[in-house]
Amino acid sequence: MTKRDYYEVLGLQKGADEAEIKKAFRRLAMKYHPDRNPDDKSAEEKFKECKEAYDVLSDANKRAAYDQFGHAGVEQQGFGGAGAGGAGFSFEDLFGDFGNIFDGMFGGGGGRKSQRAHGHPGADLRVGLEITLEEAVKGCSKKIKVPTWIVCDSCKGSGAKKGTKPISCSECGGTGQVRIQQGFFSIQQTCPLCRGAGKVIKEPCPDCRGQGRQQKVKTLSVKVPAGIDNGDRIRLSGEGEAGMHGGPTGDLYVEIRVKPHPIFERHGNDLYCEMPINFVSAAIGDELQVPTLEGKVQLKIPPETQTNKLFRLRGKGVRSVRGGNVGDILCRVIIETPVNLNREQKGTLEAFAKSLKEDKVNHSPQSVSWFEKVKKFFEDLI
Repeated sequence: MTKRDYYEVLGLQKGADEAEIKKAFRRLAMKYHPDRNPDDKSAEEKFKECKEAYDVLSDANKRAAYDQFGHAGVEQQGFGGAGAGGAGFSFEDLFGDFGNIFDGMFGGGGGRKSQRAHGHPGADLRVGLEITLEEAVKGCSKKIKVPTWIVCDSCKGSGAKKGTKPISCSECGGTGQVRIQQGFFSIQQTCPLCRGAGKVIKEPCPDCRGQGRQQKVKTLSVKVPAGIDNGDRIRLSGEGEAGMHGGPTGDLYVEIRVKPHPIFERHGNDLYCEMPINFVSAAIGDELQVPTLEGKVQLKIPPETQTNKLFRLRGKGVRSVRGGNVGDILCRVIIETPVNLNREQKGTLEAFAKSLKEDKVNHSPQSVSWFEKVKKFFEDLI
């Protein structure tokens, strides 16, 4: 697509001076700026076109090549391609090139993050917190100790000696970036004097040696919400490492680890447990006391209960930290064979076993069914 004349784009005559070029671009940039025309592709393209025109006409070398040879002269010298549809164009580059203009127009880059340095942000931290199942289900408050970097008490994070202040860097003017002109090219680099901070500390704080922070073990109170589960994380905003030279503080993430419980095992909102009972209770029925996290409840064991039978106690489990219904407790019955029998007890059991054999009623349907399957299996092998 044929490019429009750069003077025409900015609405200028060919002999316009630098002030007129800047004024024209500023007026058009305000009109077509993406922040003022959200989701308007047409405005965005016009904004890029204005930028390309300004990029060429505001530079003496580029403008001379353009005045003499037109677009071909600019592109052959490597000046083209920064405009609409050109490779290498980005709004970050644009705002870096015209930061001072946009600072005045939109208060620091039209709502975008300013290029001016504000120190180095502190790192996020992660610590583990071990709690019991009861504490996880009901919620609790815990104290934790965290070794970290905190804001220096003496300089309040500035890094400068008490009674003094950091001064704006004379090399970069406080932006943290410097531009190096190499012929037709302009390269932006981190300022070597302030190392990107934008400020220089003439008299460093003796306590933190100019960093604006100190190492310390701080004690924090962590509120653990009810229903939290193993592996969940609690975020404490602003409790991570302090930044350097006034940079923002990171966050602290507390990872929950629930200790194994002697009775219950949690699966989602339900609690599982195994309950051993003797074969007499299983055979003739019984009423047993079952533990919950809120106390004991009575559980009726019906006659002829088999091992692995699952009993559900509704509403005795956990309510998730995310809300919803309360889970259940599920008790799995394990029938326990008696041990350490005396002679009389053994005799009683032998008599009981004999009476079962003499009775024509099938008292062990699962055993009979299994042995029938085994018998058929061997017959099929012959």
